[in-house]
Amino acid sequence: MKGTKKLVIVESPTKAKKIGDYLGPDYEVIASVGHIRDLAEPSQLPAELKKGPFGKFAVDVDNGFAPYYSVNDNKKKTVAELKRALKDADELLLATDEDREGEAIAWHLLEVLKPKVPVKRMVFHEITKEAIEEASRNTRDLDIALVDAQETRRILDRLYGYDISPVLWRKVAPKLSAGRVQSAATRLVVDRERERQAFNAAEYWDLTATFVPESATAFAARLVRIDAKRVATGSDFGDDGALKEKSVAAGVIRLEKQRAETLAQLCAPGTSADVVSVETKPHTRRPAAPFTTSTLQQEASRKLRYSSRQTMSYAQSLYENGYITYMRTDSPTLSKQAITAARSQAAMLYGAETIPEKPRVYTGKAKGAQEAHEAIRPAGDVFERPTALKGKLTQGEHALYELIWKRTVASQMSDAKGSTDTVTLGISVTEPGQSAATRAEFTASGTVITFPGFLLAYEEGRDEKRGDAEQNVSLPQLAQGQRLGVTDTEAKGHETSPPPRYTEASLTKRLEELGIGRPSTYAAIISTIMDRGYVSKKGQALVPSWIAFSVVRLLETHFSALVDYDFTASMENDLDRIAAGQADRTTWLGEFYFGSDSHPGLRGVVDNLGEIDARAINTIKIDDAISLRNGKYGPYLEVVDDKCVADEAGEIKPRSVNIPEGLAPDELTVALAHELADAEPLEDRIVGLHPVTGKRIAAKNGRFGPFVTELLNEGEELPKGEKPRTASLFKSMDPATVELDTAVALLDLPRVVGTDAESGAEITAQNGRYGPYIKKGTDSRSLASEDAIFTVDLAGALELFAQPKYGGRKASSSLKEFDADPVSGKPVKVKDGRFGPYVTDGETNATIPRGDTVEDLTFERAIELLAIKRAKGPAKKKAPAKKAAAKKPAAKKTAAKKPAAKAAGAKVVDPVRSAAAKKAAETRKANAAKKAAEAAAAEANAGA
Repeated sequence: MKGTKKLVIVESPTKAKKIGDYLGPDYEVIASVGHIRDLAEPSQLPAELKKGPFGKFAVDVDNGFAPYYSVNDNKKKTVAELKRALKDADELLLATDEDREGEAIAWHLLEVLKPKVPVKRMVFHEITKEAIEEASRNTRDLDIALVDAQETRRILDRLYGYDISPVLWRKVAPKLSAGRVQSAATRLVVDRERERQAFNAAEYWDLTATFVPESATAFAARLVRIDAKRVATGSDFGDDGALKEKSVAAGVIRLEKQRAETLAQLCAPGTSADVVSVETKPHTRRPAAPFTTSTLQQEASRKLRYSSRQTMSYAQSLYENGYITYMRTDSPTLSKQAITAARSQAAMLYGAETIPEKPRVYTGKAKGAQEAHEAIRPAGDVFERPTALKGKLTQGEHALYELIWKRTVASQMSDAKGSTDTVTLGISVTEPGQSAATRAEFTASGTVITFPGFLLAYEEGRDEKRGDAEQNVSLPQLAQGQRLGVTDTEAKGHETSPPPRYTEASLTKRLEELGIGRPSTYAAIISTIMDRGYVSKKGQALVPSWIAFSVVRLLETHFSALVDYDFTASMENDLDRIAAGQADRTTWLGEFYFGSDSHPGLRGVVDNLGEIDARAINTIKIDDAISLRNGKYGPYLEVVDDKCVADEAGEIKPRSVNIPEGLAPDELTVALAHELADAEPLEDRIVGLHPVTGKRIAAKNGRFGPFVTELLNEGEELPKGEKPRTASLFKSMDPATVELDTAVALLDLPRVVGTDAESGAEITAQNGRYGPYIKKGTDSRSLASEDAIFTVDLAGALELFAQPKYGGRKASSSLKEFDADPVSGKPVKVKDGRFGPYVTDGETNATIPRGDTVEDLTFERAIELLAIKRAKGPAKKKAPAKKAAAKKPAAKKTAAKKPAAKAAGAKVVDPVRSAAAKKAAETRKANAAKKAAEAAAAEANAGA
């Protein structure tokens, strides 16, 4: 019997609630909470498929790259709920996002739910009542080409990662990963650091003077020419510290310190100057285009200091709650509705004269704009004013909405207009040893805005740039030939600066310029390279790790085509062609994996790698005596000098020298490397003799930090399995100055604090992997500092045990608290655990990854972390070996299901066993296991 309602499926519970309110009682709106299924992990395949064509990738590369999908463990309940709701529906509307990912989610829902009622695709780019009602009236069919493009991207990333990552594990370090786009992004950051390492600073001088016209305000001007030859500025120097060839050819003068100071003295107060020329030029500035995903992330980084991840999290919330249009787009185009709304608000707030006669029209530069078809703007035909939303939005959401609102309104406003005056002043002086006078010319420029136009609403931010800062001086009215006095002169020395490191904003901009990635992926790319430990943030700058250098070197040497920027961008263009239905998915994947006339293909490269010298890949030469190496326990310096000793074979053994934690690659200069090598102690320092054991105690520097240890006496051997007593030094201790009493106390840890009179248990204080703590039986409490290990008394210890674990906070054990999670309905909290801060809703715990901080964590990001953790499912526990025979066989798990074929141009996965055959097999195995267990028990009883 058919139902009486239309079922609408969206991705997010927030969207579901909002859309449900708009559609009314005839519709039931349910969230899938993202994807319900994905490519199976090869380890989770059914036993009979693990050794077959799906075994390596969960993709059959020899049969049309057929994927093997499985419903995520944490989505089985969701799927069951969706199927129950579908039974009561007379129509299914798939209302996921209007991009590749959203189309793929809709297709997976269709394949898993197998609806027997009419199915329609409902799309919209904003969540307003008008937009949702319009979308429900104008549905379309599923776009299989978009699904193909997303599936191709997913399979491509699986092939790339699963073939190349194992090479990194073997040759660089365990647990590393390679990715089609993340590897290119990492290379960009490493390339910039290499430029900074190769950079040689150049010194140059300039001269500024203060000029005073009669009855007018003084102003400063800078020396620009000497005898008609231009004076060099920072932009005239190359990264090698020398003047660029074109500057030399133009006769540019490099001003040295001595001459600059001499000219400063000659142009001393009392000297007069004449006005050589006064030029006035019209000044016009146009407003920036409305936001795309890329420009929104860039501007939010510049003005709000948001990470790309934060920006997209806030934007997602604003979109789902109906405040802005869809936030993944590469189009700056505004609809007629939006243009009308922006112009009317500009006229109302800033005056009718601030809008041009004709609306402004913006077009995108992206080659394959495949996402939403409008810029990011406030939703609706009348924009909500930011002031009206205070209290309705979180602080982060409000700041981002205000940025979007200002940019959109300003984009439809008039140009800012004014004029730029440039004055040139000349001073004639005679330099020492010269018979002819030297003509020194100074210039100053000032811009006056006479009509602010769009600047009343918004001004675009700028990224850090190299070179000299622009000066805008307030100039008085001057006339050619006018004489001015000089009141002050100053010679200044400058150094050229290296290329600035990428920020999240400038890296996003560069990726977009190169055509790498797409609007929906920029934030994920940057988050991935930070989470993988390839890149960290220093302020706003992105700094590569030493591991990133090794990874990039290996990829450049042995997978050069795959990290080539043009090749990576061409793959994006090919995916766009597949999305447009202009290319075949299977044919393209075949050329990528098996090769073509233009490139060998991934399999050909991996199968013919030859020998890779892991030592060479992980070594960066500093000079002839010192190299930096990435070792098992992190980076260190390998030094070969006259302080090294020979081994038994007579070969010189290099010394290993620790480097300071957090030292950026470009900061490790040759001079610093030698300073670190010379400062490293060559011999262990003997602190003294242990008063009880009589053994020598030595202070050492190890790969895990400084420590003290007991040394064996000559000829002494410890029993097998035993090691000399060792203890790490506290962070406040120095191996060069640690005293004997302190060393003995450390070696004698754990320290007995006392005995609990109530339980009779001994309480000890000690240092552990996660910091100092006290222990009573199996119960423990953290101590406030390492020094407390020696100072805490019995009363203090008992007071700590009387408090709750993890901090004993009386009011709340949470570092941060949020609203209820949309999935579990329980409050979301940030807590501090033994492994660091984590997010929890009481049911699911998610560690806060590197790159995120508790202070900056938003509710949206917390929800995202919990969703990711749920998608991974619970950690699998290993069963004891003795009980393995009595357990149900692994084959009974139903982690993977046969994916259905697509409606048009479908790919059919090899059939899995039928449900009946599978159940029969499971029953046979279970019976066999039961009989084996009974036989073992009988044998044991007989033996007894």
